[in-house]
Amino acid sequence: MSPQTDRPDGVVGRAHQAPSCCSPTLVHTDSDRARSIDLASGRTASPVEQCPVPGGRFLMGDHLGDGNPADGEVPVHEVHVDPFAIDATTVTNAAFAEFVGATGYVTDAESHGFSAVFHLALAAPASDVMGPAAGAPWWLGVRGAAWRNPGGRLSDVAGLDDHPVVHVSWNDAVAFGTWSGRRLPTEAEWELASRGGVTGARFPWGDELTADGVWRTNIWQGDFPVSNSADDGWVTTAPVRSFEPNGYGLWQTVGNVWEWCADWFDPAYYRSTPSENPAGPDRGTTKVLRGGSYLCHDSYCNRYRNAARSSNTPDSSMGNTGFRTVEGDSAGR
Repeated sequence: MSPQTDRPDGVVGRAHQAPSCCSPTLVHTDSDRARSIDLASGRTASPVEQCPVPGGRFLMGDHLGDGNPADGEVPVHEVHVDPFAIDATTVTNAAFAEFVGATGYVTDAESHGFSAVFHLALAAPASDVMGPAAGAPWWLGVRGAAWRNPGGRLSDVAGLDDHPVVHVSWNDAVAFGTWSGRRLPTEAEWELASRGGVTGARFPWGDELTADGVWRTNIWQGDFPVSNSADDGWVTTAPVRSFEPNGYGLWQTVGNVWEWCADWFDPAYYRSTPSENPAGPDRGTTKVLRGGSYLCHDSYCNRYRNAARSSNTPDSSMGNTGFRTVEGDSAGR
């Protein structure tokens, strides 16, 4: 991926720009809205099954030289992470609907009135399309796009209960965690969990993308961004329990949807990472995203790997980003 493609500069409908080919970023057009609902009085347990992840030391970062230099996947460094439990899958539409039904929560996309939709997933009147992202024209700003209407106003999530919820911002993911008595994983927790006990591997299952010719995750096949042959079975999101789980029982940590982490993003952070339970920099402007999505393709984005990093602003939302949660006290910043 060239620097020009990886960090295009542009605006979608005067509201989104694309800092990376992976996800467009919301440009603040007004002050942050107040959140008045009492999330702390919500559920006492998450509606998503969890898997235990043993603590211990592991080598974090890109072992194989695959990374984009601007993403800061090196140096490889040893860190210790305490044991924790993490969602077996990303949070589904059904689980997020339970949260919204219990709290009346309004997502950032719903509050702002639009979100970013991949052009082949568009299901909206032409008048709802605000425009493409300069440098990443496959992303469209679409009025009315949100978690219930992932392609725009002419779409819904009927029949997609077991698909990952998308068009959720970092703020939205944190709110769900607060309601369910959980939190977002730190970047270190996420990578340890994704590796599934396989040291230094490119993917949760090993180093080969399609060992024995079998697809193991949902990414793009074909000519990006105009034609997806869907050799893995899916054009956009797949059900969260598609393919096979990793060694810790986690499904699709790479591919399908990007996953928010608790940490602020800094490409230089690995140069001075604390060795015990690192929780990211003290401050920043964007939050870490991990795992890649159904739009990842070797021709422009190879971030569907255990070590791959990306980021976006906390109130940005798009049709290829979701999250999973972990147990425990507040971590990250």
